[in-house]
Amino acid sequence: MKHRIVVLGAGYTGAIAAGRLARRLHGADVAITLVNAEPDFVERVRMHQLAAGQDLRPRPFREMFAGTGVRLTFAEVTGIDVDGRTVTVTDPDGTRELAWDSLVYALGSGWNTHGIPGTAEHAHDITGRPGALRLRERLAGLRAGAPVVVVGGGLTGLEAATEIAEARPDLDVSLAARGALGDWLSPKGRGHVRKVCAGLGITVHEHTAVTAVAADHVTTADGRRVPAAVTVWTTGFAVHPLAKATTLEVTGTGQIVVDGTMRSVSHPDVYAIGDAAMAMGPGDKPLRMSCASGTPAAWQGADALAARLTGTKLPDMPIRYFNQCISLGRRNGLIQYVTADDRAVRAALTGRAAAVYKELICKGAAWSVAHPAFGLLTRNRRLTPRRPDTSPATPTSA
Repeated sequence: MKHRIVVLGAGYTGAIAAGRLARRLHGADVAITLVNAEPDFVERVRMHQLAAGQDLRPRPFREMFAGTGVRLTFAEVTGIDVDGRTVTVTDPDGTRELAWDSLVYALGSGWNTHGIPGTAEHAHDITGRPGALRLRERLAGLRAGAPVVVVGGGLTGLEAATEIAEARPDLDVSLAARGALGDWLSPKGRGHVRKVCAGLGITVHEHTAVTAVAADHVTTADGRRVPAAVTVWTTGFAVHPLAKATTLEVTGTGQIVVDGTMRSVSHPDVYAIGDAAMAMGPGDKPLRMSCASGTPAAWQGADALAARLTGTKLPDMPIRYFNQCISLGRRNGLIQYVTADDRAVRAALTGRAAAVYKELICKGAAWSVAHPAFGLLTRNRRLTPRRPDTSPATPTSA
């Protein structure tokens, strides 16, 4: 019987892992199933572009995985039994179970409302295509001068606010940040962000916590009411809740605790990658939820699983950061160079050159999904006879 590998989620990490496993392992020995709710790949790093009215290139999974041997199942994951080794999926034809011998959990994350009253009812999110399309339709219907408030001053908030302001200069766009604008950036980076926001006419509310969202305004911690015909909520991510409902060891936020090879510390036949995983990086700091963390984690997890199945050497590929890439509209950007543990250094690339750099990064991320075997020196190894895995699964630095 073939070893059954089921990969849950086909975002950047899941799609890369599935293709990489297909390249690493021999089709006579393994059956790889990739489960995803949608039939084509979503470039999550471009959702602010989609919301602002731009059209994105379709990337059907059937084309991307043609000839790889990966079986595609387009369904929603509705349950996981990690002890019984089954996954429950639901599609228009009904509900069924998929059995597995090894599981790769890559269900990612969605928006995080933090329980702020009115957010779920009145705010818009851009963590996925459905939310971005709803926001796109709402923005298209706004009259000139209508106020748009982007809540959250991180990378996603900056990209959303500048993209909307550039695409719709007739709107009154503002950005509410809990701290100072770009307070995690270098002085050069902070200065550039301020300059771009001012040039696009974006009003920045610094040191402003939003405590409630209504249909036509947001309320701040100091009691102010900021008009908002549209509120865009970008205050971080929350992981899919399924893992927390299982016997997997998870954090308080529901991330699966993994070791340095992305293997669950409680269930050795489960690997978690991307936003769904709590993995440690340089300086014993948790890797942040991002494509920058997820892609190398997908390589690490897929290669480790393949190595264990084939009896080859485990990968030793520490995950580290190099830069933070921020688009500030279509013609401007910021590349903030960082230390291995993601702290800003003095150097930064700005302006048009940074916009081109960011665009290349986005294209490269999509390319890596369609070419997950890039850089591999071996392919199609045969599996070794399975023996009980008695090796410890303890957290290590990634």
